[in-house]
Amino acid sequence: MSDLTAEEQAHVRAALYFLRVKCGGWAPIAKAVRLKADTLGKVASKRRGVSAALVFRVARLAKVGVDDLLAGKFVPPGTCPRCGYCAEEPAT
Repeated sequence: MSDLTAEEQAHVRAALYFLRVKCGGWAPIAKAVRLKADTLGKVASKRRGVSAALVFRVARLAKVGVDDLLAGKFVPPGTCPRCGYCAEEPAT
């Protein structure tokens, strides 16, 4: 059970998939957010809910605000929510 809405959880999961592509896999992300890779995989595949602690850790890793992460503003438009692939690189 999560305190987040289904939409907010979907935005965090999309961010995780996007970061997986950018960071080269689940292992670097799991280490950065201090979770086991298996646990992170369960969150990404919807077998576990997204915790508030994970939201803060993902926001810190992505260098975005928690509000932007929960609102879905971190992941560039056109990014696949399932694999994280983005055809165009966002402007930095």
